[in-house]
Amino acid sequence: MDEKRNAILTVAIICAMLLVFTAADLFNGDRIYSETENRVLASRPEFSQESVKSGEFGAAYEEYITDQFVGRDKWIGIKTASDILMQKKDINGVYLGQDGYLIEQHLPSAYESVQVTKRTALLEKLVHDWNAKVMLVPTADNVLTDKLPANAAYYDQEALLAYVEEQIGESHYIDVFSVLKEHSREEIYYRTDHHWTSLGAYYGYSAWAQALGVRPYDYSVSRMRTASEDFLGTLHSRLNLPMKGDEITYFPETIKRPVTVTYDFEETMDTYYQESYLETKNKYGFFLDDNHAFTEIHTSYRNGKTLFVIKDSYANSLIPLLTPHYQTIYVVDLRYLNGSLYEFMHTYEPEGGMDVLVVYNCIHFLEDFQYYE
Repeated sequence: MDEKRNAILTVAIICAMLLVFTAADLFNGDRIYSETENRVLASRPEFSQESVKSGEFGAAYEEYITDQFVGRDKWIGIKTASDILMQKKDINGVYLGQDGYLIEQHLPSAYESVQVTKRTALLEKLVHDWNAKVMLVPTADNVLTDKLPANAAYYDQEALLAYVEEQIGESHYIDVFSVLKEHSREEIYYRTDHHWTSLGAYYGYSAWAQALGVRPYDYSVSRMRTASEDFLGTLHSRLNLPMKGDEITYFPETIKRPVTVTYDFEETMDTYYQESYLETKNKYGFFLDDNHAFTEIHTSYRNGKTLFVIKDSYANSLIPLLTPHYQTIYVVDLRYLNGSLYEFMHTYEPEGGMDVLVVYNCIHFLEDFQYYE
């Protein structure tokens, strides 16, 4: 009798909770964008017999319910706290590292050899056709290994980089892994985000200058300026735990001389940095106005040199450091580019030619690097 009463009580509680959540959902309406997760949330899918039969409706509706669940952000925090109490070392694809570091998990099983071969072949062709230099940046799990939980698994990016260097040739390869490893005890990655910091980008710039045999600009690490002290990045969004924010810093030397920066042929700015993002969750958008398909930069250095950068978001904090070396810099993000990359490059290539630089973190390279000639 007690078991039956307990079962009825349990069902009643679940029904009451569903009723409350449904009512709240009706009053609140759907959210379009999550500031916490920095992404567009799933919208209610349209019903049709075809979509039901194919299974598309069910999958889309499940994603919709997950994204629009009432109190989603709070529930994420509650679940994370529960997982920590259970002494889990990784939660929602994030390692709980030493010294307050959240480190994105990249398991070896997620990246097949055919994937490596395919991406590298595309890169090799680009290098051959355009004499490009390549900077593939390791993610924090491969550099801050002393911060990882004991026996934490991670995809071996050092082996990937060795293979890439072998395929494209040493003269085209920029070794960032070694310099970041050398400075691994410094603040070269954010604690709450997957990007490298401005200091990490500076060491990447140093590796670039050495590889090209050019004299690096005299940036002063000790005089870096702080733009924000409360940056909570994408890894924090997956856990939603209370924690101290990261500092976002930049080199003041990058604002001493005038520049014009035009995004997607429309909006022109006179700086690399957009302070409006510092008032949002997406504070990394401070660098180069977040992500755009095409960015055109004109500097005040009249050396006649042009650089064409093919990149992911890791390059956003690096590009301002390259300013003293070029009069014009073109930047393309392949995720947002429609059409032929080669045609686009030929459109902007001056008669005297241009330098080409590929900048990706290793994981984004394996997941996203793709173009049409």
